[in-house]
Amino acid sequence: MAKKSKIQIWAEYSVASLLLGFLGVLPRRVALALSIGVAQLCYRLLGGLRKAGVKSLTIAYPNMTADERQGTLRGTFESLGRVLGEVSQFPKCSKEKMAAMVDFTFDEYTQDLYDKIKREKRGVLITTGHLGNWELLVQTFAVWHQPMSYLARPIDNPLIEDLTVAMRTRFGNTPLNKTNSARTAIKLLRDGEIVGVLADVNAHPKEGVFVPFFDVPACTTAGPATLAIRTGAMLFPIFCVYDREAKRYKIVHGSAIEPANTGDREADVIATTAAYTAEIEQIIRQYPDQWLWIHKRWKTRPSGEPSLY
Repeated sequence: MAKKSKIQIWAEYSVASLLLGFLGVLPRRVALALSIGVAQLCYRLLGGLRKAGVKSLTIAYPNMTADERQGTLRGTFESLGRVLGEVSQFPKCSKEKMAAMVDFTFDEYTQDLYDKIKREKRGVLITTGHLGNWELLVQTFAVWHQPMSYLARPIDNPLIEDLTVAMRTRFGNTPLNKTNSARTAIKLLRDGEIVGVLADVNAHPKEGVFVPFFDVPACTTAGPATLAIRTGAMLFPIFCVYDREAKRYKIVHGSAIEPANTGDREADVIATTAAYTAEIEQIIRQYPDQWLWIHKRWKTRPSGEPSLY
């Protein structure tokens, strides 16, 4: 990717900061309504993204009708608008307001398991994804439980990256560069800390393995599995989704996963990756209109297979 000029960097930053600043001074309800309205307009205008979303839904749900796909895709854009609106409010949210936005209570079994892991000072690797409001998940986890370190690739605009880091770290979270922080992540997990990673995107063959996702092989990042196997950390798929009936967010999660440990490292990585990917899929199936279908999840194909997009 070509390096951006200073003019381009500042132009992009100006648009982002002005948009977030404008939404941020509005009451939360107004900011959400406006950002969702803009997202719905984007659904109508951005034909390329709409086409990619329909194709992804066709891959995942071959029996879904055309109308159902369009309805689900409209939900995707609405969910993205809601993320933008909520993010704009972060700078003026206290811990108390943030906590009130999300029902973060675990069921008794999960709470007991979490407490046991913390007593044992065992690391936890949160495998989340672009479902619901992942930005709110990071913030409220820090408020309800404890700050986490999160693995992410820096945005290619350094000014926007600084802007997002400032918001994500407000309550004590720590960013880790996804490309060069493996040693740091290993140490944190071995010390019993929490590390989060978005584990639901298409991966390059050098970084991923092919595992089933909606019954179709998908190249999936192997990093979380590798980290868990090396450190003995527990993998925990968790998401922050919007509950339309309650008009509030809630935490949903899959089953906690023990990393495979047969001694065959390659097979263990594939098995562990497949396990947390299956848990992610299970949650997406419950809230399909809140997942990022416009992402080309099945873009990377096994050698010799034609493109699905």
